[in-house]
Amino acid sequence: MTVQYVWRGDFDDASLETLHAEGFGHPAEDTDWRARLERHSLGWVCARHDGALIGFVNVVWDGGSHAFLLDTVVARSHRGTGVGTALVARAAEEARAAGCEWLHVDFEEHLRRFYLDGCGFTPTAAGLVAL
Repeated sequence: MTVQYVWRGDFDDASLETLHAEGFGHPAEDTDWRARLERHSLGWVCARHDGALIGFVNVVWDGGSHAFLLDTVVARSHRGTGVGTALVARAAEEARAAGCEWLHVDFEEHLRRFYLDGCGFTPTAAGLVAL
């Protein structure tokens, strides 16, 4: 299986929304992903197989040394094949190239092995306030 990983790759809002809805278990909405990403992101990585969008990760940043992963998602049909790990690796590579010194990620407990063992993150103490 050949997968292409493209930094700031092209996508259409409907394809990204469908992938996001599948991955995060919500109904597809009419999200203007392009505007959101252009306004808030350092960049993003799109994974494609046979032209179809099968993976995505958003890299937001503080404009300085800190970057943050959001919306890491892989289509069900391609989970467990290394696509997610490759998405995160490319995101880290590009954040480093942009001068970032730190890459942060928050995740649910069931994703702990993926991020810590598979992607090389180390655990840190953090906090969260539900707004």
